[in-house]
Amino acid sequence: MGPSSPLQRLSDSLQSEWHQEGRRVTPQRKKILGLFEEIGSGTHLSAEDVHHKLISCNSKVSLATIYRTLRLLVGKGFLNEVELSEGGHRFELSSQEHPDHHHLVCIRCGRTEEFESDYVIQAGEIAAEAIGFKLIDSTFNVRALCPSCQELNY
Repeated sequence: MGPSSPLQRLSDSLQSEWHQEGRRVTPQRKKILGLFEEIGSGTHLSAEDVHHKLISCNSKVSLATIYRTLRLLVGKGFLNEVELSEGGHRFELSSQEHPDHHHLVCIRCGRTEEFESDYVIQAGEIAAEAIGFKLIDSTFNVRALCPSCQELNY
């Protein structure tokens, strides 16, 4: 784990900030962020996926703690949240190398794949500019059926 890894930043620079906010960098929070760092960017997990993976590694973390921690880590910029149209949410490690990426989301099984598109970014810039906004970042979710679900004759 390099010195600029999200887990290292959480452990070092944010401890005092979180302490001032009345929050602690708990072992559970470290485990959750550590899991995302271990799997790397581009992998999308639900809260239940995180819970299952941590339980399978003999980590005792409640699902409620995972939900709270995921929201906190999204708010602090460590994780990105992908909202599925059916109400589910998936989380991924934030990436400085690919901040403007988009998602293909299977509406049946929830499989999520990333893609990049200059056209989508340009469309966002044009739309923002036309209304007087300045584009900061861009995310675009495309609802679709993955190849496996297409075979099931949705």
